Amino acid sequence: MKDCTIYKLTELVGKKWTLCILHELYKGKMCDKRFNELKGQLGGITQKTLSTRLKELEKEGLIIKTVDSSSFPVKCEYSLTKKGEELIEIIQMLKSWGNRWMANSEACRRTLCIECKKNQS
Repeated sequence: MKDCTIYKLTELVGKKWTLCILHELYKGKMCDKRFNELKGQLGGITQKTLSTRLKELEKEGLIIKTVDSSSFPVKCEYSLTKKGEELIEIIQMLKSWGNRWMANSEACRRTLCIECKKNQS
């Protein structure tokens, strides 16, 4: 089953924190986020796990890392690619399913994720 699309997709998005990282990059008015900003928004994620997931997502073409070396310290920001934005549409469908069948959060039902203020300063 190694060639099965579902298995391959699960290997990527089924890893802990992956969907949450993509979701955080989608949320808010500024889509570009720095490493420490993501770490703070994600709560319990370790630095090593975040670094690993960001590299995996970049390798898969779901996010892009932009490096600005014109200042010190060097400024790195992460943002979604078109491929990542398309996956967000699927994540939004999962949210709708979860709201219907699992969650009981009226506030979440009424809010678009990009406008969500939870965990944002």
